[in-house]
This record gives sequence, C-alpha cells and structure tokens, in this order.
Amino acid sequence: MSYVPLTSDRLIANVKQGINEIDVHQLKQQMDNGDTVVIDIREFDEYAQGTIAGSFYIPRGFLELRVENLAPRRDTPIALYCAGGVRSALGARSLQEMGYTNVASVAGGFNGWKNVGYSFEIPRVMTDDQRHRYSRHTIIPEVGEGGQLKLLDAKVLLIGAGGLGSPAAMYLAAAGVGTLGIVDFDVVDVSNLQRQILHHLNDVGRPKVESAADTIAALNTDVEVIAHRVLLRSDNALDIIKDYDVVINGSDNFPTRYLVNDACALLGKPLVDGSIFRFEGQLTVFDPAHDGPCYRCLYPDPPPPGEVPSCAEGGVLGVLPGIIGSLQASEAVKLILRVGEPLTGRLLLFDALDGRFRQVKVRKDPACPVCGENPTVTELIDYEQFCGIPQSDNGVAIEPIPALATA
Repeated sequence: MSYVPLTSDRLIANVKQGINEIDVHQLKQQMDNGDTVVIDIREFDEYAQGTIAGSFYIPRGFLELRVENLAPRRDTPIALYCAGGVRSALGARSLQEMGYTNVASVAGGFNGWKNVGYSFEIPRVMTDDQRHRYSRHTIIPEVGEGGQLKLLDAKVLLIGAGGLGSPAAMYLAAAGVGTLGIVDFDVVDVSNLQRQILHHLNDVGRPKVESAADTIAALNTDVEVIAHRVLLRSDNALDIIKDYDVVINGSDNFPTRYLVNDACALLGKPLVDGSIFRFEGQLTVFDPAHDGPCYRCLYPDPPPPGEVPSCAEGGVLGVLPGIIGSLQASEAVKLILRVGEPLTGRLLLFDALDGRFRQVKVRKDPACPVCGENPTVTELIDYEQFCGIPQSDNGVAIEPIPALATA
C-alpha cells in the first residue's frame, strides 16, 4: 500500500474532531462568569493591533512552555484563540497531550470576536529596542512583557546614594525601573569611592544626586531620576515619599531611619531596609500595610547618644554594601512584580567572613507605637534631639547604621 501524505486541511479537520470548540459568544459568556483562563496565542504583530481585554498573551511557539505558569492545575478551564481558529485548535490538541482536560479552541478567533462587535483593547507594548534590552527578563515566565511594563511604570525611592543606594540604584536602573527618586544632601568624597559605585573620581565634590543621575543616564535612558537634594525632615518626608511605590532605606543615622520608617508606615508604603557594619549586613522588608512589622517593632525607641558606632568609626568591607544593596534591589523588584516571597517578617543576616546567610523571624508587635493596635506615633517628628546627632550638611546617606550593633 502506497503512503498518502496528509494535507494541511485534512490535518486540521482531524485535529478539530478530537478537541472541544466554542464560538465567540460562548467565550464571552465564560469570560463574564470569570471561570476561564483565556489565552491569545497569535504572533506579536497581531497581538499589538488588538487583543481581548482580560486575556493573557502567550505566543504559539511558547504555549507549551509557559501555560503551566497560568494554569498549574490540569483541570483548569482554558480557552485558546488565534486569528481564525486554526492555530488555537493545534494548541488545544497539544495541551490535551500535556494532560489538560478542559481546553477549548475558539472558532473564528479574534477576527470573529471583532466581527460580532465585541469590544477589544489595543495593548501597551514595548518598543523594539526595549524588547531587545529586556529580553532576558521577558523570557522569564514570572516576568514576561507585562511584568517588564510594570517595572517601567514603577517608582522607587532610594534614601541615600551611598554604599547601599549605589548598587540598588544601578541594578534597578538596569532592570528598567522607570522612575528612581534619590534623597541625598551629601557630596562625593574620595573615601566614598571604596564602595559607592555610583560615583567616580571626577565626581569628587559634586552633589551625590547629580553624580548618581549622570551614572544612571549613561546606563539606561528609560529611567527618569528625580533628585531630592534635601535634608529629610518631618515637614517634607511625607510629601517626598507619597508618590513612590517602594522605598529603599540606605541611611546612615538613626534620626533618618526612624523618620523614614514612620513615614512609610503612615503612608502604607513597603520599606526595604538594609544595614551594614564591617563584615556583617542585614536586610528585611517592613510592610505593616500587609500585616508585616515595622522598624519600631524591633526597636521601639532610638538608642542613646554614642551607643552605636557608625561605619565611619568602625569601617565597612567595600564589597559588603554591594551584596546587601543588590539584595535590596531584588526585594524591590519582587514587590513591584508581586512574585516570590518578600522578606516581610524575616530578617536576613549575612556574615562576609564566614560566607553564610541566616534568617531570624521578626513578628509584628501589637504594642508598636507606630503600627500597633493603639499607636502613639501618629505624626512625624524629628529625632535629632533623641539621638544626640546635631543637624549637619551631610544629609542622609553615606552608609546605613551598623547591622548587628543595632540589634
């Protein structure tokens, strides 16, 4: 018997006999009920011209590789659509072969949806240059193009452009976080260059916010830097912080540390807090708005003057802020994308001499004066008089306060 090759038409006919097909009216009803994962599997140029609101986009070539991130359960109701219903039929058969038991192909596809008058939206998409620049992000299922657009829309405020603020700013800028605010009143000193990688030898004497803005602009023109060359005080902290999605604390003194914590707690902003001293660092996320603790849950009141040495007095290993600051950037990205488990309620400790990390649980304190059940701190105050730190021209950021010395 001679072999008769299968034509494409016959192949499609055979495939459709073995899958479930629905029309666009049934799709509309399922979407109104909210019980179906709807996936657009067309090519990017088709998707960019319009898509069904509420659907997810996975190009046909990546469907089998990425579908489990949207539908980890094999009994999840899934509806696939392409332009007319051919590619979605082939995709439905593939998902059935993967064990999905409730998959449907939309007959007529997106064209049929438009032709009957159902509404659709023009999606926001990245430019060709952006798709190339962030391609290592967008191929990650937990990020994708939608996640990268979230990063481009995000606003992160860095308290300090010093040891921790430098690596955090560099990696957030490289990741495409669209707006970086930087609060710092200090100028670049030669002694900063041992660890503060935002700044260079020719920046000595310049305001750190200006040096930081130039370095970030040279790295990524997608990023807008908002320079706040001010001393952070009770009369300006809320106005500065309120416009940002996430705050990263890299301050080097207790007045600023308590002020930033109180402001973030009052505004409901997540605070990624880090500190370093000699060979040791620590990191956590304070987020009382989502049932996490705040800084005052650990340390209700500032320490007496002179109890804790600064990094200028005790020193710091130059690479240590690079490690902790990069982890701060990682936590900020997770918060923006809403992926993974942030360090809320967990204090991450790092010892560079031993090369070891360990974690300590941090619980929300019901008696906390800021985020507790009966808060006593309901407005911002300046803490210089409590910490014995006179007002100076050095602003807020050289290095954070010591890690273990504050514990």
